[in-house]
Amino acid sequence: MIPPAPDRDPARTPDTTFHELRTPRLVLRRFTPDDAPAFAAYRSDPDVARFQSWDAPFGLDQARAFIAELYDAHPDTPGEWFQLAVEEQATRTLVGDLAAFVDDDDPRLARVGVTFARSAQGRGYATEALTALLDYLLLTRGKHRVSADCDARNTASGALLRRVGMRQEATHRRSAWWKGEWTDEEVYAVLAEEWPAAGARTGEHHKG
Repeated sequence: MIPPAPDRDPARTPDTTFHELRTPRLVLRRFTPDDAPAFAAYRSDPDVARFQSWDAPFGLDQARAFIAELYDAHPDTPGEWFQLAVEEQATRTLVGDLAAFVDDDDPRLARVGVTFARSAQGRGYATEALTALLDYLLLTRGKHRVSADCDARNTASGALLRRVGMRQEATHRRSAWWKGEWTDEEVYAVLAEEWPAAGARTGEHHKG
């Protein structure tokens, strides 16, 4: 039996032409070396780092090394995380970052993560940026399902994921050994068929 030809849809091909995504107030773009000081500063905030994979403080050399590793990376590469810098358009200030991971076995599945500086929280920036990323993954890149995990104690993160239209699918009791303790994890997800077209919302953004 001859095996079927592999899919050639965008969901299985890294986005080597990616430049940026724009929203009314933000630019989601590649990191540059100039971002290192601001990146290190908000990652060094204990409140920002509390539910994240790194520990504060996060040094400038760490920030520079992290950004350098992204130099040849492309979003939507199966089996890899890609980090997007989030810049405030009005001030050209780095205010946070988003991460997207594409499953290696089935690149139609993706996961996302969100981090914002405390100074940028409470202004709707995370909602605006994550909506743009979900549009990119589900509409532009043809993903079937996008999910996100968060510590159950991180109520702000859970509220954000619900606000952008992801539904809570599960709570895994004491399922993760995280920074010296067992923690509960919540799982959120959205399917392409559940996601509205970008033009149905105000503040439509585009790929630049």
